Formats: sequence, structure tokens, C-alpha cells
Amino acid sequence: MDTHHRSDQIVLRLDRAALGFGSRMLWQDLDLEVRSGELIAVLGANGSGKSSLLKVLLGQLRLWSGAATFLGTPVRRGDRRIGYIPQQRLAEDGLPLRGRDLVALGVDGHRWGIPMPSRRRRQRVNQLLSSVGAEAYADTPLSSLSGGEQQRLRIAQALAADPRLLLCDEPLLSLDLPHQRLVSDLVDYARRRLDLGVLFVTHDINPILDKVDQVLYIANHRFRIGKPDEVMTTEVLSDLFDAPVEVIRHHGRILVAGVPDHDPYHHPEEAALR
Repeated sequence: MDTHHRSDQIVLRLDRAALGFGSRMLWQDLDLEVRSGELIAVLGANGSGKSSLLKVLLGQLRLWSGAATFLGTPVRRGDRRIGYIPQQRLAEDGLPLRGRDLVALGVDGHRWGIPMPSRRRRQRVNQLLSSVGAEAYADTPLSSLSGGEQQRLRIAQALAADPRLLLCDEPLLSLDLPHQRLVSDLVDYARRRLDLGVLFVTHDINPILDKVDQVLYIANHRFRIGKPDEVMTTEVLSDLFDAPVEVIRHHGRILVAGVPDHDPYHHPEEAALR
């Protein structure tokens, strides 16, 4: 991996962090460091608490115990130095929002009142659109764009405030393979160009396998962190799930067989925390 621009500064740290819902533990004793320029994939069964981890870092959920710090201070809600790319969701028909309007929300959507048009604002929006190759449909209604095109715009929106950390919550979900590769490449390009730390939640590591520095795999309240070759093994995943899991490597892809569809400790009322 190209590291010529990496500062190796720790942008995010979790110390003995624990999170749960009601009386149900999702994970505990989680120690994690994310450095500038580093991409960490977050994997695990449904209900294991992957997306909940991102909500903690966005200040939307409180840890049960332990600490989460961003650039040396406790994480807080509304920190614009943390960018966020959500799951792909198609815009509703008739929504009067163009591509450039979505990106502009990342530039000044945090401010009260109606944004005043300005040359600097337009230049910034145009620059962001260009950075993800979305100029051609900048003035197209969101509801007319494909899922992949909308995700390009959400990446631009997430980069609007020059973040130091980028949180990606299954941004490849519901996209076809070409758009999965495209979105993965755009995130990777932004990571390298801006020296970002990236946490990338995904159910399939293959689209980003060649970009990943470390894997955080969560299951059964427990986790493993390490390089893909260290974590994505039959032995490690079988131990985490306490069940037979087989990991097969084929033509540069990792195939995992036998993983439960959901975390054995998952309960329906925890769905909102996933």
C-alpha cells in the first residue's frame, strides 16, 4: 500500500469500550486505534453491533463503559471533522433536490436558516462534484439518479467539511458490482489524497480487500483485530462464532461458508442498533 502521505497520527481511539441494548451486550473490552491514512474494515453478523459502533463515534449512542476519543478529545455529536457515508437508499420520486443540492448540504447544511448564494459556496460544491466525477448530473434530480450515482454524491457530501475520519456504513449495499468497485475506489482515493482514517462497515470484504489495512470482526460479544490474512481464517472465525466456519481463498477472493445469518446473541429489539 502507498504510504507516502501517511502521517500515522491516531485520529480515533477506543479504550475498553462496551456497548449494549437493554440488558443485551453487543461487544465489550474493545480497544481500537485508527490512524491517518488507514482503512479498517468492520465485519460481523447482523445484530453484532457494527453500525452501532459508528453511531457511538457520531455521538448518537453512549458507551456502556470505556472511552471513545477523536483527535484526543471525547467524541461528540455534530463534529464536522467526522464524515459519514450511509447505506445507499434511493431518493423518493418528486423530491425537489438536485445532485449539487445534496452536496451543498455538506457544505453549509449545519447552519441555521436559508443558505445565501455565494461564489465561494458554488466553487466548493463544484470542486466536490469534480472530486467524485459527478459533474455530469449535478443538476439532475436525485430521484432520477441510479444508486451508484447517488453514492458518488454522498461521498462528496461527506468530504465537504475536510474531515479527518470517514465512517462508511455499508455504502456498497444494494449496488451492482461495477458500482461497488467505483464507490470503493472513490473512498480509497479520498483516503489517500486527504490522509483520512476510514472505518468501513461491510458484509463482504471482497470489494475492498485490496484496500484494507486491518479487519475488525465482531461476533458473539467478542472481536478480533488484525490484518485480513490474520483475521479472515477458518480458525479465527470458527472460534469467534463458536461454530464451524470455513474460509476459502479463490482467485484473490475470500469466500466464507457457515457463518450464521445473525449473531446468536442478537434479539429482534436490537435491530435499530445494528
